[in-house]
Amino acid sequence: MTTATAPSPTSTAPTPHQVWKRARGLLIALLILVIAGVTFAAVRSGTNYGHLDPRSADPKGSRAAAELLKARGISVTVATTLDEATTAAGPDTTLLVTGPNLLTPAQQRRLHEATSASTGRTVLIAPGPAAASRLSPGVRTEPHRPVIPLPPSCAFPAARSAGTVDMGGVRYTAPDSTATACYPSDGTPSLLILKGRGDSDTVLLGSPDFLHNERLDQQGNASLALQLLGSRPHLVWYLPSLADPSATSNDGSPDNNDSDGNGNGNGREAAGEESDFLDLIPSGWLWGTLQLTLAAVLAAIWRGRRLGPLVVERLPVSIRASESAEGRAGLYRKANARDRAAESLRAAARTRIARLAGVTAREAHTADVLLPAVSARTTTTGDDLSTLLFGPAPADDAALVLLAEHLDALEREVRTS
Repeated sequence: MTTATAPSPTSTAPTPHQVWKRARGLLIALLILVIAGVTFAAVRSGTNYGHLDPRSADPKGSRAAAELLKARGISVTVATTLDEATTAAGPDTTLLVTGPNLLTPAQQRRLHEATSASTGRTVLIAPGPAAASRLSPGVRTEPHRPVIPLPPSCAFPAARSAGTVDMGGVRYTAPDSTATACYPSDGTPSLLILKGRGDSDTVLLGSPDFLHNERLDQQGNASLALQLLGSRPHLVWYLPSLADPSATSNDGSPDNNDSDGNGNGNGREAAGEESDFLDLIPSGWLWGTLQLTLAAVLAAIWRGRRLGPLVVERLPVSIRASESAEGRAGLYRKANARDRAAESLRAAARTRIARLAGVTAREAHTADVLLPAVSARTTTTGDDLSTLLFGPAPADDAALVLLAEHLDALEREVRTS
């Protein structure tokens, strides 16, 4: 007497080998991306400078302008802290502040005190409303405009000599009638010069684009840059940084607690408080994020509509053909898919009739080939035959049943002819 052993259950979980085969392509691509990123960062780690940096040869850098100034005998010094900038300010020095919006209110007031005490020139690049009010009291800002070639439209010698320059961006107005306004955009100047004590002056530029390497050789950009920054024998190129120790200093004045000095603010004292979060993100990252988002949405739509390849597997039990046909018919009926049911019936009938009529399987569903061969073996007219085998979907269930009966009758007629 033998004892039957129950078959062990079959696991449907993927094996480690299958998981590796599915994931290895993605892992290899990710590894290549990481290696490329590390290599790229290592290669550029020693020479990667920011925008408007006089040491940067990138399109948005300003090395070309700095080299031209040095060729004219102007000494160019890079300052990265407020202490270095205020110490270097003097009557024979031009102080270029590339990012006044990055300075805290306390830093802005301290910088204004230092430049007001000197008789040199101060050039401010695109200060926003808060920075402009502290660094050049009384100046008001107007909304941003596109940077385009603009004529000087003023009597300032440097602007008239340079001619058309890529200007625009932030625009400025001053109540002082002695201020010089140049390069108006929509009627409001994007270059403003305020006279100070003695020979000192403050220049507000609405856009830094004409100082970029990629634009310096266009229009009169180089001429204006050399004349504005080369009017004194020394140029201090101040690159404000959030890592500056003076950014964390607190002098106890009301400005450190709110933005209007009244003590009623919400406690925000952030560098660049007049800029929102998106203004601090480079434009390339914004465009890249937008493209990746769009690609992810398209990929989701593509994958959502894809059913995937058919998988052939052995069924655990045998299912009779009649049961399979009844199950499929039930699904069609539940979905009210008479069109698909009719097409399935017609396609199967055409395949069987074509074999009886001597038509190849490839041409079984071509009306021009199948209809003449079938009409020669039946008494059904051409129009009725075309409607029966290639006609529209039935309008109701009764018409679908009638179609099935007519197809069966046609197949019997062809078979016995």
